[in-house]
Amino acid sequence: MIERTAAELIALQAKGEATAEAITDAFLASIKARDGEVKAYQFVDEALAREQAKAVDAKRKSGAKLGALAGVPIAIKDVLCTKGLPTTCSSKMLQNFIPPYDAHVIENLKAADAVLIGKTNMDEFAMGSSTENSAYKTTRNPWDLERIPGGSSGGSAAAVAACEAACSLGTDTGGSIRQPASLCGIVGIKPTYGRVSRYGLIAFASSLDQVGPFTHDVTDNALLMEVISGHDPRDSTSVDEPVPAYTKTLNTPVKGLTIGVAREYFGEGLDPEVEASVKQALKEYEKLGATIKEVSLPHSKYAVAVYYIVATAEASSNLARYDGMHYGHRAKGKHDLIATYSKSRAEGFGKEVQRRIMLGTYALSSGYKDAYYLKALKVRRLIKNDFDKAFESCDVVMGPTAPTPAFKLGEKTADPLSMYLSDIYTISCNLAGIAGISIPCGFSKTGLPIGLQIQAPPFAEEKMLQVARMYEAATDWHTKRPKLG
Repeated sequence: MIERTAAELIALQAKGEATAEAITDAFLASIKARDGEVKAYQFVDEALAREQAKAVDAKRKSGAKLGALAGVPIAIKDVLCTKGLPTTCSSKMLQNFIPPYDAHVIENLKAADAVLIGKTNMDEFAMGSSTENSAYKTTRNPWDLERIPGGSSGGSAAAVAACEAACSLGTDTGGSIRQPASLCGIVGIKPTYGRVSRYGLIAFASSLDQVGPFTHDVTDNALLMEVISGHDPRDSTSVDEPVPAYTKTLNTPVKGLTIGVAREYFGEGLDPEVEASVKQALKEYEKLGATIKEVSLPHSKYAVAVYYIVATAEASSNLARYDGMHYGHRAKGKHDLIATYSKSRAEGFGKEVQRRIMLGTYALSSGYKDAYYLKALKVRRLIKNDFDKAFESCDVVMGPTAPTPAFKLGEKTADPLSMYLSDIYTISCNLAGIAGISIPCGFSKTGLPIGLQIQAPPFAEEKMLQVARMYEAATDWHTKRPKLG
């Protein structure tokens, strides 16, 4: 039961071969058996999950119309507000925060009759590439428990890979869905900026953050994208574009497909096994009738530098509200105003969050704003122009999702720059606001998953999912599951 896809679980219920309650019980049992080692979850409410499942079964029995995700257990990254359930961002700053409302995507999942099974661990305030920056626990990669699952949505990716949830939601600011999807051997999509509402998403960098799904295969990803996408007037950056029926057109191969391969994605720092798997995937596309064409993204080499100015500047601004006065952690004892601010923030924020707040505050400070922040915004525009030019001659751009398979726990914690380079191939997608997806395309000799990244023009998710499905239909990487107790 737990190794099935969401689409298979929906079909089992429709045929009367399983109930939502039985499915939910199977996943709760999996969490009990496996999460002691994997550590994907921050919080699981078994009673609430069973209650939701029973409600779906009762609805089915009464003959009422069911939602698109009826009875499917879904895990939620702990950065999305869930009414009445803790939402901590894996930070001591929000240790006791219970939101009075649901994020827009949570409302959509509930309307689709999904079963929300729990909240997943993450890098604190979504800042990190390994889920080692959580204030509470370190999530492990289900393929090798001594390795990281990626970040910042590592808990959500690990929950799906370990079969502790059928699907999950994560967020992607610079690769935080695609990179963990790659390292955990599952499918993860970063939608076009504005495709999915950010209402109820606790902000890291507002011009970069997007919510997206993790699933075992492309079909499930299309299904979740149909549910969570669409205009929301409560988010001023939400775009009023119609949402295609992704699942209806998914199996239509893209005729005359031209794939752009950026020469900048195959340089220094790329693991030879990752390069070999990605090139093998490109050969598979050629067999399917695609044309492979070299393109150039000349400004992509500046993406990491630009990102760590723009994202930290926005984080510095967004996280200013956590001051020990309005809400969030407040230091104990009697202090004056400034001491309360500084003590509360020093106790509430972890080292990586503090580092990024300081970087961002510096980049925005008087005398430096023009030299750093404004210059970074200009280069960001050039990065977008590179993609616009590439998409004039190709349908999608492909390359590796991450430069290496999953690295060992603790391997890069002492070297922030080396950690930041884990997102070297994913960051430019966020800076340009385009769509991106990671799909499994192989394994290293030591049995670690490798991901292929497909990037598409703004709001071209339908074509991107079709292109991803073409490869998936011809291979079986997406059917592999890790061996856990």
